[in-house]
Amino acid sequence: MSSVQETAYDPQNIFARILRGEIPAHTVYEDDHTLAFMDVMPQGEGHTLVIPKAPARGLLDAEPASLAAVAATVQRVARAVKAAFAADGLTVFQYNEPAGGQTVFHLHVHIVPRFDGVPLKRHEGGMADPEVLKDHAARIRAALGAN
Repeated sequence: MSSVQETAYDPQNIFARILRGEIPAHTVYEDDHTLAFMDVMPQGEGHTLVIPKAPARGLLDAEPASLAAVAATVQRVARAVKAAFAADGLTVFQYNEPAGGQTVFHLHVHIVPRFDGVPLKRHEGGMADPEVLKDHAARIRAALGAN
């Protein structure tokens, strides 16, 4: 039997603050329902996050329409990430709750370009150089424009 703890959405989480413009982000894509931006602690070059604009702690409390919008944006951005970095493949993942590995409690999906023989870096590996993130975001935006 599972002991699921229902925890309320915290509107002060870092992604909610990014959505409100209180914290800067290297934006890759934005529409009415989603935002995609560079992960500041990337596990590989081009590591991008996609979040819904609607508040949701994770997959389990998100509205179905919001999940659909996130899925569509993940697919669109993932194609661009793969092209922008000439990646051999992609790793796409999403965590829920602390036991599942979630550390920021706003629904988000990771898109990481992958290359044969190159392992993922640890997520706690430190902050990336903002200029590198800026360049990576521009590469992905250019690839989005080409699609």
